[in-house]
Amino acid sequence: MDKGSEVFKSAVSAAVPGRRGFDYLVVGAGFAGSVLAERLATVLNQRVLIIDKRPHIGGNAYDRHDDNGILIHPYGPHIFHTNSADIFDYLSQFTEWRPYQHRVLASLDGQMLPMPINLDTVNRMYGLNLTSFELEKFFESVAEKKDKIRTSEDVVVSKVGRELYNKFFRGYTRKQWGMDPSELDASVTARVPTRTNRDDRYFTDTYQAMPLHGYTRMFEKMLDHPNIKIMLNTDYREVVEFLPWKHMVYTGPIDAFFNYKYGKLPYRSLEFKHVNLKQKQFQPVGTVNYPNDYAHTRISEFKHITGQQHETTSIVYEYPRAEGDPYYPVPKPENAELYRKYEAEAEQLSNVTFVGRLATYKYYNMDQVVGQSLATFRRLQEKHAAAEAEAALASVQHTTAGSGSA
Repeated sequence: MDKGSEVFKSAVSAAVPGRRGFDYLVVGAGFAGSVLAERLATVLNQRVLIIDKRPHIGGNAYDRHDDNGILIHPYGPHIFHTNSADIFDYLSQFTEWRPYQHRVLASLDGQMLPMPINLDTVNRMYGLNLTSFELEKFFESVAEKKDKIRTSEDVVVSKVGRELYNKFFRGYTRKQWGMDPSELDASVTARVPTRTNRDDRYFTDTYQAMPLHGYTRMFEKMLDHPNIKIMLNTDYREVVEFLPWKHMVYTGPIDAFFNYKYGKLPYRSLEFKHVNLKQKQFQPVGTVNYPNDYAHTRISEFKHITGQQHETTSIVYEYPRAEGDPYYPVPKPENAELYRKYEAEAEQLSNVTFVGRLATYKYYNMDQVVGQSLATFRRLQEKHAAAEAEAALASVQHTTAGSGSA
């Protein structure tokens, strides 16, 4: 795969008369851009140039080996899970898998308790021995009934009551978002289930696995195609005027694309502190949440996630931040209204397609981004087929007209 100036030179030279240039310019080499680039190149035989301002492919899912030889996720743990056979089968073209079911504990009042809340969580927290049926009755007795679920606070207190909400959710959410759950859309805490059985898996999806050799290896194989060129360490705005392309796939922040004409869309960011410890294991599961103590929200230990065997272990602390790289769109009504202004602008552009978390201002899991990209490809494929049919018809009409004049 070409990089940097070599790709730029070859791209500019493609503008010479008689050369095709690029059919698609893809901005961003994360899941959204890479899946679309692969499909366009493989299925439609399109020439694709991917540009990314970072020095690597893979976006936030990028992984690498640290100085101690442990495979880490520099942008925090990325756990793959999906209920879609189509999405799992698609990615399986580019990687083998290691089965992995993620487990999370919450550090609370001197105990490590299963999260999401389940039967063991409540029994161990209160020193009880409830059955699943009794736990259902317990939740019903402490739940605060709401006529309408509007906020993240409403979601939780209407299921498990005020005390469990305060212990497990309120402090964590305030650290993560810099706002009280009562100020946030219901979608934030609705993502976390409550269980009355002993299932301590964080996810219950049909397919739960990690790329056997890491995400970066999977992306490398996905983009290993003669029709795909890659330019890293590059802001697309600095070179877009010099490159020959017909259609752009944009996966960056939509407000930045339009130069923030309506104002900035709010995001929460994260700061990661990576540490290697001279011990085999640091914690009993992949991730431990700290809802009420310390400035960090959670600690993840990569060897649980990757299955590596090593004499040392590498962990990462996550600290939510108001400023920095955009990670989480802030789900509030006024932000959705601001996004709709940018969305209306985007819909006026026939030669730019917006896809991915940042371009559509939605929090997606990795599989959801893949699904969105595959659906977007199908729409582009239909347009491509229609354009080819129209060109073929025009050619036939031109040939017929020419024959008639003779």
